[in-house]
Amino acid sequence: MANQPLAFRMRPKNIDEVIGQQHLIGKGNMIRRMVEANRLHSMILYGPPGTGKTSMAIGIANSLGLRFKLLNAAIDKKKDMEIAVEEAKMSGQLIVVLDEVHRLDKAKQDFLLPHVESNLITLIGCTTANPYHSINPAIRSRSHIFELFRLEPSDIIEAMDRAITDTDKGLGQLPLVVEQEAKEHFANACNGDLRAALNGLELAAYSTPRVDDKIVIDLANAEACMQKKSFSHDKGGDAHYDVLSAFQKSIRGSDVDAALHYLGRLIEAGDLESIARRMLVCAYEDIGLANPQAGSRALAAVETAERIGFPEARIPLSVAIVELCLSPKSNTAYTALDAALMDIRSGNTGEIPAHLKDAHYKGASALGRGVDYKYPHAYDGGWVKQQYLPDKIKHKQYYHPKDTGKFEKNLQQIYQKLKK
Repeated sequence: MANQPLAFRMRPKNIDEVIGQQHLIGKGNMIRRMVEANRLHSMILYGPPGTGKTSMAIGIANSLGLRFKLLNAAIDKKKDMEIAVEEAKMSGQLIVVLDEVHRLDKAKQDFLLPHVESNLITLIGCTTANPYHSINPAIRSRSHIFELFRLEPSDIIEAMDRAITDTDKGLGQLPLVVEQEAKEHFANACNGDLRAALNGLELAAYSTPRVDDKIVIDLANAEACMQKKSFSHDKGGDAHYDVLSAFQKSIRGSDVDAALHYLGRLIEAGDLESIARRMLVCAYEDIGLANPQAGSRALAAVETAERIGFPEARIPLSVAIVELCLSPKSNTAYTALDAALMDIRSGNTGEIPAHLKDAHYKGASALGRGVDYKYPHAYDGGWVKQQYLPDKIKHKQYYHPKDTGKFEKNLQQIYQKLKK
């Protein structure tokens, strides 16, 4: 056991030892109620790395006094699952804790489903991927789905204190003194990942020299042992899309500080392509006619960033983000188009007025094509009143200007004048 990582050794014996996730295991909440009623159902636990998914699954099994088997959908073969089923047949109900359940292939799934259905096996799947996106509906429909959240720094410190004092599974046999500043750094730098915090603590405990027969872990030691742990971002995972969503919504909501924060996360992930796409979308979707120049300036910033690369790329990006955030906002142009598209797709169109139809062929006038068309440039101001929409929808108004920036305010005045 001494050779096993501290995070593995400190896994909870029961759900009372599970750190955090009180929305699931707190008094009166769903998993606690399942355990207290001794009525366990198959479930999927999903959330970021290090939030205790596997630990919770083991704690549930131990709390109910049920046998469990740890398997991994990506690594273990169908044969391993057949062995688990045979064990369940011989000894009664068995909990299969299946890590990376989103990687379950069809053959393994087809084998497990009937045994999950009959409750010979209770499946507890663990995954960092959103099950609504990544897990086959056949498994999903037979399981309760519970989301685990990143742990708070206070939860991380609680877990570290347990590990520091535990003489059996933890570091209690070492003359360890962990300064409060160091604990707080571990707790904050791990970004809610308890495994990362315990790994950092263990590294510090065994790599820090003894002085006066004490191992003192100060802030400097903690910082050295938590390098690169302060940010965890998987470019292909659900968390990445959450950051992108928060980034765009912060720009739309004109919150400069939040937008720069999420921009920083995306820069740390090295994802210039996604940054560029979201910035350009925001410039036209959220700012639009309120500040039409924002689009061309955002594009210029993106092209500059692509040309110079990181770390300097952050400079033009930051300039553009501040402008996008503080620009007036208007979505009137594309919502007007969407309203027109909705009419078109629902068949609410009508016949094009005859005077607008193509008249560039012999005999067109005999069909009434182009007759009575008024050429705007032949009139003062380059405008003349005439009908352009089909009769069926001739009073339709798609564009509803907003009184936002100077540019759209001018458009609003022109639009209202023309409508009169």
